[in-house]
Amino acid sequence: MIHTDHAALRAAHAGGTGLCTVVGIDGSFSRRVGAQMATQGAEQGAGADASVAGSLADVCLERQLVGDLAQMAPGVVPALQRYGRGSPIIDFRLPCGGGLDILLDPAPDRAALAQVVQALDARQPASLPLPVPADAPPHLLRARPYIPALSLVLLGEGAELAATAALARTMGIATQVFAKEDTASLRLGGVPQGAQADAWTAILLLFHDHEWERTILRWALDSPAFYIGAQGGMRARMARLDDLARDGVNETQLARVTSPIGLIPRTREPGVLALSALAEILGAYEALHPLA
Repeated sequence: MIHTDHAALRAAHAGGTGLCTVVGIDGSFSRRVGAQMATQGAEQGAGADASVAGSLADVCLERQLVGDLAQMAPGVVPALQRYGRGSPIIDFRLPCGGGLDILLDPAPDRAALAQVVQALDARQPASLPLPVPADAPPHLLRARPYIPALSLVLLGEGAELAATAALARTMGIATQVFAKEDTASLRLGGVPQGAQADAWTAILLLFHDHEWERTILRWALDSPAFYIGAQGGMRARMARLDDLARDGVNETQLARVTSPIGLIPRTREPGVLALSALAEILGAYEALHPLA
Protein backbone atom coordinates (compact mmCIF):
# COMPACT_ATOMS: atom_id res chain seq x y z
CA MET A 1 0.00 0.00 0.00
CA ILE A 2 1.58 3.26 -1.10
CA HIS A 3 -0.48 5.37 1.26
CA THR A 4 0.07 4.54 4.95
CA ASP A 5 -1.70 7.47 6.62
CA HIS A 6 -4.27 5.17 8.27
CA ALA A 7 -2.00 2.19 9.01
CA ALA A 8 -1.11 3.07 12.60
CA LEU A 9 -4.67 4.13 13.40
CA ARG A 10 -6.08 0.80 12.28
CA ALA A 11 -3.35 -1.22 14.00
CA ALA A 12 -3.90 0.63 17.28
CA HIS A 13 -7.35 -0.97 17.56
CA ALA A 14 -5.79 -4.06 19.05
CA GLY A 15 -5.29 -4.44 22.77
CA GLY A 16 -1.66 -4.24 23.83
CA THR A 17 -0.87 -1.75 21.07
CA GLY A 18 0.70 1.61 21.77
CA LEU A 19 0.42 4.67 19.56
CA CYS A 20 3.08 7.32 18.88
CA THR A 21 2.09 10.61 17.24
CA VAL A 22 4.37 13.41 16.07
CA VAL A 23 2.69 16.49 17.54
CA GLY A 24 5.43 19.02 16.80
CA ILE A 25 8.39 19.43 14.44
CA ASP A 26 11.31 21.77 15.09
CA GLY A 27 13.29 22.14 11.86
CA SER A 28 13.02 19.74 8.94
CA PHE A 29 11.68 16.20 8.95
CA SER A 30 10.55 13.79 6.23
CA ARG A 31 7.10 13.21 7.72
CA ARG A 32 4.28 15.66 8.42
CA VAL A 33 3.04 16.71 11.83
CA GLY A 34 0.53 14.04 12.81
CA ALA A 35 2.62 11.13 11.50
CA GLN A 36 1.88 8.03 13.56
CA MET A 37 3.38 4.67 14.43
CA ALA A 38 1.67 1.84 16.32
CA THR A 39 3.60 -0.84 18.18
CA GLN A 40 1.99 -4.13 19.10
CA GLY A 41 3.00 -5.55 22.44
CA ALA A 42 3.56 -2.15 24.06
CA GLU A 43 1.40 -2.88 27.12
CA GLN A 44 3.15 -6.22 27.62
CA GLY A 45 6.61 -4.69 27.35
CA ALA A 46 7.53 -6.59 24.18
CA GLY A 47 10.36 -4.19 23.45
CA ALA A 48 12.33 -5.02 20.31
CA ASP A 49 9.91 -7.87 19.54
CA ALA A 50 6.98 -5.47 19.05
CA SER A 51 5.60 -5.24 15.52
CA VAL A 52 5.25 -1.80 13.95
CA ALA A 53 2.56 -0.24 11.73
CA GLY A 54 2.88 3.16 10.14
CA SER A 55 6.12 4.95 9.43
CA LEU A 56 8.17 7.69 11.06
CA ALA A 57 10.89 7.55 8.37
CA ASP A 58 13.86 6.94 10.68
CA VAL A 59 14.45 3.30 11.70
CA CYS A 60 16.56 4.33 14.68
CA LEU A 61 13.78 6.63 15.88
CA GLU A 62 11.21 3.87 15.50
CA ARG A 63 13.36 1.46 17.52
CA GLN A 64 13.83 4.11 20.20
CA LEU A 65 10.06 4.63 20.42
CA VAL A 66 9.38 0.89 20.65
CA GLY A 67 11.79 0.67 23.54
CA ASP A 68 10.46 3.76 25.28
CA LEU A 69 6.88 2.52 25.03
CA ALA A 70 7.90 -0.90 26.35
CA GLN A 71 9.37 0.74 29.45
CA MET A 72 6.13 2.56 30.28
CA ALA A 73 4.14 0.80 32.99
CA PRO A 74 0.69 -0.58 32.03
CA GLY A 75 -2.01 1.99 32.68
CA VAL A 76 0.44 4.91 32.81
CA VAL A 77 -0.77 8.21 31.37
CA PRO A 78 0.54 9.21 27.92
CA ALA A 79 3.90 10.98 27.86
CA LEU A 80 5.08 13.87 25.71
CA GLN A 81 8.72 13.29 24.82
CA ARG A 82 11.22 15.38 22.88
CA TYR A 83 13.59 13.61 20.47
CA GLY A 84 16.54 15.08 18.60
CA ARG A 85 17.45 18.74 19.08
CA GLY A 86 16.64 19.94 22.60
CA SER A 87 16.00 16.44 23.93
CA PRO A 88 17.21 15.23 27.35
CA ILE A 89 18.01 11.89 25.68
CA ILE A 90 21.61 12.78 24.92
CA ASP A 91 22.58 9.50 23.27
CA PHE A 92 19.95 9.78 20.52
CA ARG A 93 19.96 12.30 17.67
CA LEU A 94 18.03 12.70 14.43
CA PRO A 95 20.04 12.69 11.17
CA CYS A 96 18.18 15.80 9.98
CA GLY A 97 19.41 17.73 13.03
CA GLY A 98 15.89 18.81 13.99
CA GLY A 99 13.71 18.09 16.99
CA LEU A 100 10.44 16.19 17.34
CA ASP A 101 7.76 16.33 20.01
CA ILE A 102 6.14 12.89 20.10
CA LEU A 103 3.18 11.77 22.17
CA LEU A 104 3.69 8.22 23.48
CA ASP A 105 0.40 6.56 24.43
CA PRO A 106 0.82 2.95 25.65
CA ALA A 107 -2.94 2.37 25.87
CA PRO A 108 -4.83 4.71 23.50
CA ASP A 109 -8.58 5.13 23.76
CA ARG A 110 -9.82 2.13 21.75
CA ALA A 111 -13.39 3.47 21.58
CA ALA A 112 -12.19 6.77 20.10
CA LEU A 113 -10.03 4.87 17.61
CA ALA A 114 -13.00 2.73 16.60
CA GLN A 115 -15.15 5.80 15.98
CA VAL A 116 -12.52 7.28 13.68
CA VAL A 117 -12.09 4.03 11.75
CA GLN A 118 -15.87 3.69 11.42
CA ALA A 119 -16.13 7.20 9.99
CA LEU A 120 -13.32 6.57 7.50
CA ASP A 121 -14.90 3.30 6.41
CA ALA A 122 -18.10 5.29 5.78
CA ARG A 123 -16.02 7.67 3.60
CA GLN A 124 -16.26 10.54 6.08
CA PRO A 125 -13.40 12.66 7.48
CA ALA A 126 -12.68 12.26 11.18
CA SER A 127 -10.51 13.54 14.00
CA LEU A 128 -8.84 11.73 16.90
CA PRO A 129 -8.36 13.76 20.12
CA LEU A 130 -4.80 13.48 21.40
CA PRO A 131 -4.13 13.41 25.17
CA VAL A 132 -1.42 16.08 25.02
CA PRO A 133 -0.75 17.49 28.51
CA ALA A 134 -2.67 20.69 29.22
CA ASP A 135 0.53 22.58 30.04
CA ALA A 136 2.26 21.63 26.77
CA PRO A 137 3.15 24.43 24.31
CA PRO A 138 0.05 25.67 22.48
CA HIS A 139 1.45 25.02 18.98
CA LEU A 140 1.51 21.25 19.48
CA LEU A 141 -1.10 19.16 17.67
CA ARG A 142 -4.02 18.22 19.92
CA ALA A 143 -6.32 16.44 17.46
CA ARG A 144 -5.21 14.25 14.58
CA PRO A 145 -7.41 14.76 11.47
CA TYR A 146 -7.90 12.06 8.83
CA ILE A 147 -9.50 11.95 5.41
CA PRO A 148 -10.80 8.83 3.65
CA ALA A 149 -8.42 6.88 1.46
CA LEU A 150 -8.01 7.77 -2.18
CA SER A 151 -10.34 5.95 -4.57
CA LEU A 152 -10.22 5.88 -8.34
CA VAL A 153 -12.82 5.51 -11.10
CA LEU A 154 -11.25 4.54 -14.43
CA LEU A 155 -13.20 4.57 -17.67
CA GLY A 156 -11.95 3.87 -21.17
CA GLU A 157 -10.44 1.27 -23.42
CA GLY A 158 -7.29 -0.47 -24.51
CA ALA A 159 -3.78 -0.66 -23.15
CA GLU A 160 -3.91 2.68 -21.31
CA LEU A 161 -6.90 1.58 -19.24
CA ALA A 162 -5.36 -1.82 -18.49
CA ALA A 163 -1.98 -0.35 -17.50
CA THR A 164 -3.48 2.30 -15.26
CA ALA A 165 -5.81 -0.15 -13.53
CA ALA A 166 -2.97 -2.62 -12.94
CA LEU A 167 -0.63 0.02 -11.52
CA ALA A 168 -3.33 1.56 -9.30
CA ARG A 169 -4.22 -1.81 -7.82
CA THR A 170 -0.57 -2.67 -7.28
CA MET A 171 -0.28 0.59 -5.34
CA GLY A 172 -3.22 -0.44 -3.16
CA ILE A 173 -5.64 2.20 -4.48
CA ALA A 174 -9.32 1.17 -4.41
CA THR A 175 -10.14 1.17 -8.12
CA GLN A 176 -13.39 0.85 -10.08
CA VAL A 177 -12.86 0.03 -13.75
CA PHE A 178 -15.43 0.60 -16.52
CA ALA A 179 -14.25 -0.65 -19.89
CA LYS A 180 -15.83 0.28 -23.21
CA GLU A 181 -16.10 -3.43 -24.00
CA ASP A 182 -18.17 -4.17 -20.88
CA THR A 183 -21.63 -3.24 -22.15
CA ALA A 184 -23.26 -4.34 -18.89
CA SER A 185 -21.76 -1.40 -17.00
CA LEU A 186 -20.91 1.15 -19.69
CA ARG A 187 -22.73 2.11 -22.87
CA LEU A 188 -22.35 4.90 -25.39
CA GLY A 189 -24.42 7.86 -24.24
CA GLY A 190 -24.85 6.44 -20.73
CA VAL A 191 -23.26 6.81 -17.33
CA PRO A 192 -21.20 4.10 -15.60
CA GLN A 193 -23.57 1.76 -13.80
CA GLY A 194 -22.80 1.39 -10.10
CA ALA A 195 -19.91 3.88 -10.05
CA GLN A 196 -19.26 5.54 -6.68
CA ALA A 197 -17.53 8.92 -6.53
CA ASP A 198 -17.10 11.16 -3.48
CA ALA A 199 -14.86 14.06 -2.53
CA TRP A 200 -11.85 11.72 -2.18
CA THR A 201 -12.34 10.08 -5.59
CA ALA A 202 -10.44 10.77 -8.81
CA ILE A 203 -12.21 10.09 -12.11
CA LEU A 204 -10.00 9.39 -15.14
CA LEU A 205 -11.21 8.92 -18.72
CA LEU A 206 -8.90 6.98 -21.03
CA PHE A 207 -10.78 6.83 -24.32
CA HIS A 208 -9.47 7.00 -27.86
CA ASP A 209 -13.05 7.11 -29.12
CA HIS A 210 -13.90 10.50 -27.61
CA GLU A 211 -17.61 10.38 -28.44
CA TRP A 212 -17.94 8.18 -25.34
CA GLU A 213 -16.86 11.03 -23.07
CA ARG A 214 -19.66 13.58 -23.30
CA THR A 215 -22.27 11.99 -21.04
CA ILE A 216 -19.64 10.53 -18.72
CA LEU A 217 -18.02 13.92 -18.17
CA ARG A 218 -21.37 15.52 -17.35
CA TRP A 219 -21.89 12.76 -14.77
CA ALA A 220 -18.39 13.31 -13.39
CA LEU A 221 -18.91 17.08 -13.15
CA ASP A 222 -22.10 16.50 -11.15
CA SER A 223 -20.06 14.51 -8.63
CA PRO A 224 -17.86 15.93 -5.84
CA ALA A 225 -14.75 14.17 -7.23
CA PHE A 226 -11.59 16.12 -6.44
CA TYR A 227 -9.97 15.26 -9.78
CA ILE A 228 -11.50 14.72 -13.24
CA GLY A 229 -9.10 13.98 -16.08
CA ALA A 230 -9.42 12.93 -19.71
CA GLN A 231 -6.70 11.95 -22.16
CA GLY A 232 -6.54 13.38 -25.67
CA GLY A 233 -4.68 15.68 -28.02
CA MET A 234 -5.36 19.35 -28.64
CA ARG A 235 -8.13 18.78 -31.19
CA ALA A 236 -9.93 16.31 -28.92
CA ARG A 237 -9.61 18.66 -25.94
CA MET A 238 -11.09 21.63 -27.82
CA ALA A 239 -13.97 19.54 -29.19
CA ARG A 240 -14.65 18.15 -25.73
CA LEU A 241 -14.95 21.61 -24.16
CA ASP A 242 -17.12 22.87 -27.02
CA ASP A 243 -19.51 19.91 -26.61
CA LEU A 244 -19.79 20.44 -22.86
CA ALA A 245 -20.34 24.17 -23.27
CA ARG A 246 -23.18 23.46 -25.71
CA ASP A 247 -24.66 21.20 -23.03
CA GLY A 248 -24.77 24.19 -20.66
CA VAL A 249 -21.69 23.40 -18.59
CA ASN A 250 -20.30 26.69 -17.26
CA GLU A 251 -16.67 27.80 -17.32
CA THR A 252 -16.11 27.02 -13.64
CA GLN A 253 -17.13 23.42 -14.20
CA LEU A 254 -15.19 23.16 -17.45
CA ALA A 255 -12.07 24.20 -15.56
CA ARG A 256 -12.42 21.08 -13.39
CA VAL A 257 -11.55 18.86 -16.36
CA THR A 258 -7.81 18.22 -16.41
CA SER A 259 -6.43 17.64 -19.89
CA PRO A 260 -3.77 16.84 -20.90
CA ILE A 261 -3.32 14.47 -17.99
CA GLY A 262 -0.20 13.54 -16.07
CA LEU A 263 3.11 15.05 -15.07
CA ILE A 264 5.07 13.80 -18.08
CA PRO A 265 4.19 15.68 -21.30
CA ARG A 266 3.40 13.81 -24.52
CA THR A 267 3.73 10.26 -23.24
CA ARG A 268 3.64 7.52 -25.88
CA GLU A 269 3.72 4.38 -23.74
CA PRO A 270 0.68 3.10 -21.77
CA GLY A 271 2.77 2.30 -18.69
CA VAL A 272 4.38 5.73 -18.68
CA LEU A 273 0.99 7.39 -19.09
CA ALA A 274 -0.35 5.37 -16.15
CA LEU A 275 2.55 6.37 -13.91
CA SER A 276 2.33 10.00 -15.04
CA ALA A 277 -1.43 10.28 -14.46
CA LEU A 278 -1.39 8.50 -11.09
CA ALA A 279 1.45 10.70 -9.87
CA GLU A 280 -0.63 13.77 -10.73
CA ILE A 281 -3.67 12.33 -8.97
CA LEU A 282 -1.70 11.42 -5.86
CA GLY A 283 -0.28 14.94 -5.73
CA ALA A 284 -3.78 16.41 -5.87
CA TYR A 285 -4.97 13.99 -3.17
CA GLU A 286 -2.05 14.84 -0.87
CA ALA A 287 -2.99 18.51 -1.15
CA LEU A 288 -6.40 17.64 0.37
CA HIS A 289 -4.84 16.45 3.64
CA PRO A 290 -5.62 18.83 6.52
CA LEU A 291 -1.97 18.64 7.62
CA ALA A 292 -0.44 18.92 4.14
